[in-house]
Amino acid sequence: MTDSTSAGPTASETPWPANGYIGDPAVRAEWDNRYTERHQLWSGQPNGALVAEVAGLTPGRVLDVGCGEGADAVWLARVGWDVTALEVSGVALERAAGHARDAGVTVSWVHAALTEAVLEPASFGLVSAQYPALRRTPDAAAERSLLAAVAPGGVLLLVHHAGMDTQQAHDSGFDPADYVWPSMVVALLDDDWEVEVDEQRPRVAPDDGAGAHHTDDLVLRARRLR
Repeated sequence: MTDSTSAGPTASETPWPANGYIGDPAVRAEWDNRYTERHQLWSGQPNGALVAEVAGLTPGRVLDVGCGEGADAVWLARVGWDVTALEVSGVALERAAGHARDAGVTVSWVHAALTEAVLEPASFGLVSAQYPALRRTPDAAAERSLLAAVAPGGVLLLVHHAGMDTQQAHDSGFDPADYVWPSMVVALLDDDWEVEVDEQRPRVAPDDGAGAHHTDDLVLRARRLR
């Protein structure tokens, strides 16, 4: 997961990127702390919705938004995709780069917030955002950054936990109103886009890792026509 195209770092090859982080330092610190608290935060397995939705696609360039510890990025590289993986947490990226080295695959890493990263517009055949923690802004910057990265003919795949968008604000400080949900992206789609999937479905849930208790997914798959 990651938090939220102006100026920022460019992608670098495996191993860990030496370029500096561009984004809100408080967001980076928050996620670094979360990762530091646990030896492994996520399950280490690729997300089930990603595996299912990518099955019929021809591999090309993919942007993995909020790559975390790298399970999706490594899996995508193994099945033939040219992977660029973006993440705000340096701790997570370091782990992800290690997993990529262990798997013998090459990934380009971007240590940045989505809205700050230098990404060539309309250049990815697939933009995958699996359960991203994208902050909502009045100008819909994160949503527009997701859409802008997709090449004509390409696919945006956005997956989130069902029900979280309708929860009340938590005492912990989490307020669903602060974050981007699939419905907000759908609202921005125009005639240049075709919605192929927009549904709630049972989640192929991992046995462990943060978020394993969520049972249903919201899945949005939209194709850019031109």
